Amino acid sequence: MQFFTADTHFFHERLLGISEFAPRPFLTVEDMNDTIIENWNRRVGKDDVVYHLGDIAILHTRPEKDAYQRIFEVLKKLNGRLILIKGNHDSRNLFKYLEKHNYLVGNHLKFEFHDVGVLIKMNHRQYYMTHYPMMMGIVKQIINLHGHIHHYSVPIKENINVGVDTPEADYLKHKPPFGTPFSQQEIEEMVAQKQIDFAKRQ
Repeated sequence: MQFFTADTHFFHERLLGISEFAPRPFLTVEDMNDTIIENWNRRVGKDDVVYHLGDIAILHTRPEKDAYQRIFEVLKKLNGRLILIKGNHDSRNLFKYLEKHNYLVGNHLKFEFHDVGVLIKMNHRQYYMTHYPMMMGIVKQIINLHGHIHHYSVPIKENINVGVDTPEADYLKHKPPFGTPFSQQEIEEMVAQKQIDFAKRQ
């Protein structure tokens, strides 16, 4: 199965408690990390694929290699293979470290890397997956899945924020626990409900 997420921001202390940008109700980064890992693994199986649309972690430990090792240890705890699309907080050096320490999950590598984005087809639609929201103009059957803007949404029906803080999870009948990657069915539900919402505004 395929799943989708963004902006996990593992280790990011500035998001704890009353953050101005993306407040998260945790006292420690360990609590936040463990909650995401637990909720992720409750849904994602070992043979599943998760598209992570950027901003994996923020950890300013020195030397950098120690930070990358700690991030790698967290990612190893996550079920599934990770297709990583580079976010503004994901350094090339982190990707190089993960690539150097890549390993097999079944017959596939744990990590796959993309600098800009990925295009897939699901249920007669094309999905452009990027970190930053794209302004695509007038399109048919094309949806932009993105992250970056945390608890904001783009006021365009073809843009769906799939980050862990997304307000567009409110379009779902059953909102998954914090940090749970979204299923294909949930993505399609968000797309359909956002289109209905915008049709009412006409």
